[in-house]
Amino acid sequence: MVYNKLRGDQLFDGNFLFDSTKVLVCNTKMQKIDIIDLENAGEDVQYIPGLITPGFVNAHCHLELSHLKDVIPPDTKLIPFLVDVVQKRGFSDEIIQSAIAAALIEMENDGIVAVGDISNTSHTAVPKSKSAIQFHNFIEVLSFTDAKAKEHLAHYQSVLEIFEKSNAGNSNLTAHAPYSISPNSFEMINAATIGKTISVHNQETPAEDELFKSGGGDFLQFFKLFGMDASPFPITGKSSIRSWLPNFSGGQKIFLIHNTFMMEEDIQWANEYAKVNGLELVYCFCVNANLYIENTIPNLERFIRNNCTMVLGTDSYSSNWNLKISEEIKTIRKYYPNIPTETILKWATTNGGDALGLETTYKFGIKI
Repeated sequence: MVYNKLRGDQLFDGNFLFDSTKVLVCNTKMQKIDIIDLENAGEDVQYIPGLITPGFVNAHCHLELSHLKDVIPPDTKLIPFLVDVVQKRGFSDEIIQSAIAAALIEMENDGIVAVGDISNTSHTAVPKSKSAIQFHNFIEVLSFTDAKAKEHLAHYQSVLEIFEKSNAGNSNLTAHAPYSISPNSFEMINAATIGKTISVHNQETPAEDELFKSGGGDFLQFFKLFGMDASPFPITGKSSIRSWLPNFSGGQKIFLIHNTFMMEEDIQWANEYAKVNGLELVYCFCVNANLYIENTIPNLERFIRNNCTMVLGTDSYSSNWNLKISEEIKTIRKYYPNIPTETILKWATTNGGDALGLETTYKFGIKI
């Protein structure tokens, strides 16, 4: 067997972080065979400055929005940001495809080997089929009213079929957010995703809880874009997560995205609800996007205390300065210096790959 022996300034094996006295033994595909002591490794050890680690997993991205880089300014707050995305995302196909290609190169250069990517359109299907990066494609449904639920589901099903034929990775339908999916739409998505891995944007702004508790708040501005003067969703008197999570009953694995304003009591409730009802929850954090939009980040220690499965994403170029997981790691280390680096690296590698069901190969020379 042909194999490589690599040593860096640090070595992370997916669970533990070692110093430069450890050597990674891997095959030509950069898959781990063993980790051994330098003193036992022989003379043919290649030293590479930086970190050797399993490849990063970007568990939440919107690759198709890469053409919106620098279009929407930082610190807009979520609802004005959503309005901007709706109103400003229309560009020529040539510009969209060029931006997607550049974003793929950036992610590969950052050591990203797998991505959980949101798609509302089929723009990324062909580029993904040609990329070395592995993808799980979440074909994201937006459907505000029950009256249009079947029509909208049929449209997104047609997008899903394009991905399934394109060899662009694993693909299935998913829901966008509690404030964009009607009750019947949730019911149809639940039926279409039994046993699947899905994602839902969750509690990204305080207005999301207000919408379900009272039917009012800042989201009414967003609904006016779609010709609605009032909230189309039921008033439950409960927080967002307690209002929408019971729509799922098909054993789904659900990525909860952002969770910027998720309170500890909601985390505890969601974890218990999932356990009792056969669901699996994965909490995905995109801290630089949270800073870009709301100028705040989630209280990550709440999720650690409650033994949550945690992964990292970047969101899109419409809401981030880059699509680098290495930069997400740096930001978390800045705001949470007490969280061990190996814990953050596990979120960025092993946890993401396991949650998406995608393999990670080793990358080296990574700077964090």
